[in-house]
Amino acid sequence: MTQFSQEQFIAAQKNHADTFFGLTNKVFDGFEKLTILNLQAAKSIITETQETTGKALSGKDPQDLLELQNALAQPAAEKTRAYSRHAYEILSATHAEFVKFAEAQFSGYGQNVQDFVDSVAKNAPAGSEPAVALLKSTITAALTAYDTANKATRQVVEIAESNFDAATAAASKATGDTTAQSSRAAAKAA
Repeated sequence: MTQFSQEQFIAAQKNHADTFFGLTNKVFDGFEKLTILNLQAAKSIITETQETTGKALSGKDPQDLLELQNALAQPAAEKTRAYSRHAYEILSATHAEFVKFAEAQFSGYGQNVQDFVDSVAKNAPAGSEPAVALLKSTITAALTAYDTANKATRQVVEIAESNFDAATAAASKATGDTTAQSSRAAAKAA
């Protein structure tokens, strides 16, 4: 059998450290983007609240307040939808980078394991062929299971994205319908 040399151990440890820091950087990049998005949203909310308060205080009667409320409902829903979409895109992009990085690492590990098994097979004593064949089939089964799980995960993500889009569209339509009904009711009351 082959010995795991000190150079191989050092190379493996370096690879693990690189992987850790690579993934950590990807997580922090996503966190930074979300933080910027949240700061922009907070700034926008403060500015809009100031404008809305000024308009509300300048209203002459309750009808003006109702009209202001109706005028703000649809844009607020659209802004919420845009914020949610942007946050979702940041999270999806970060996840995709994470998965891409992990898949590259897994592919490298799979190749290293295959090389190790080939080395064991070459240096195995006579009569150990069944054990080597079992090891090879076990590794092949593990790689196949990983591939199957990875494909299933991608399908789940696609379904979740589709459901998110449908829910967002339904919420936007419901807000528009509610705003239209409120406007009609306000017009009748006037």
